Amino acid sequence: MSQNSPSLNSTTLKNSTALKRSLGLWAIVGLGLGYMTPTTVFDTFGIVSGETNGVVPLAYLVALVAMIFTAVSYGRMTRIYPSAGSAYTYTSETIHPNVGFLVGWASLLDYLLLPLVNALLIRIYMESFFPGIPAWIWVVAYVLLITVMNLWSMNSTSKVNGILVVFEVVLIGVFVVLAWNALSHGAGDASVFSTTPLFHDGVDMSAVISGATVVCFSFIGFDAITMYTEEAKDTSTVPKAIVLALLIGGAIFFVAAWFGQSVFPTLDGFQNTDDTLPEMALKIGGEFFKILFTSAAFAATVASSLSSHASVSRMIYVMGRNGRGPVSRFFSFVHPKYRTPTSAVLFVGAVSLLAIPFTLEFISSMINFGALIAFTFVNLTVVILFVFRRKQFRSPRDVLRNLVLPVVGMALTGVLWANLQADALTYGAIWLSIGIVCLLVMTRGFRQKINVSMREEDAVELDGESVTA
Repeated sequence: MSQNSPSLNSTTLKNSTALKRSLGLWAIVGLGLGYMTPTTVFDTFGIVSGETNGVVPLAYLVALVAMIFTAVSYGRMTRIYPSAGSAYTYTSETIHPNVGFLVGWASLLDYLLLPLVNALLIRIYMESFFPGIPAWIWVVAYVLLITVMNLWSMNSTSKVNGILVVFEVVLIGVFVVLAWNALSHGAGDASVFSTTPLFHDGVDMSAVISGATVVCFSFIGFDAITMYTEEAKDTSTVPKAIVLALLIGGAIFFVAAWFGQSVFPTLDGFQNTDDTLPEMALKIGGEFFKILFTSAAFAATVASSLSSHASVSRMIYVMGRNGRGPVSRFFSFVHPKYRTPTSAVLFVGAVSLLAIPFTLEFISSMINFGALIAFTFVNLTVVILFVFRRKQFRSPRDVLRNLVLPVVGMALTGVLWANLQADALTYGAIWLSIGIVCLLVMTRGFRQKINVSMREEDAVELDGESVTA
């Protein structure tokens, strides 16, 4: 092994039951798209259009560019460390296991909250249709369904997710066709090829960047793909899936936003600008299409629930198998028949039941802190591993790949940090403080390191340098 190669901790996983490698490229891409929830572009259209003065597609384009740099870093690190732990594993192996634990802990805040948010949305949907039925019944029934599906089989979960994603993408395609027809009959800008959705008088780039910070979190999902690494059929599958999910999701967001902005250049006539999806569907295709499009949004929420529940349970599983004591053993348990992280899946389901007492506004205010920490550290690990440890910065190509691209990724993430809501910073800091206390206890006052273990069969060779135990 090369002297500069990162080495794994000598303690390797002894668990007799591992996660089942059953996911192909498109199954993982579908899980990423399900996590990203493509119909979100219509839900947030009114908010972003008002924020950017009517250039929603430009906001998505800016956000996509910002995410591409971080996606490249994720793709490179998952080739080096093919573990379901994602940013937690990369930071633990490259910087320090204790730092990795805090990155993983911070990320858990967002990853745990998304299944909870989806359960809240389903509760809101069902309350609007059946106001006489207690809300807790919908939450319990829905969370039970999602949890059982994740317990049963990752392959089955990905298939159901794929069906739901295809359904919502098809309905988005129908929206685009209806919008094109409306434009040809003089609606909105009266032209598909008008440049006003990208720029017109009165557009301020600082406002566009502010709008991009809103929509960029629609792209969160490409990073969650890394948590399926130990269930991918091939180690090269996940890096490809990361790029494909980001580009496909970005294309869907951009095209949908373009046609939406072309037909609705202003928000005049909208009664509710906080969630414009129902009204946009009604105005573009009538009552029947509104029902279909709302059904697509419902399907998108279910798909996001399946993929987000699956991904966060994998991170908890990896963090559990790297720890000590009964709690770690509990979370690292894998069902011998179904080959799914049973305890972690059940824990995520239990957390999702908090959708009964909490409000969407409260939970939403806590999101994004952990994701930005993960993005920042994944870019940082590329620099530390390739520049400082492997000394690969002597050619222009190495400088570009190992220094320039990840530093740009960190800089763009810094812009997002600067525009993060105060509530997200506050709640994120509280959550991180709890993690520090847990780390103090687990490491006996930082006198011990947290174990970092990967399965021996997951060790890979990249650029001629072996990464083995």
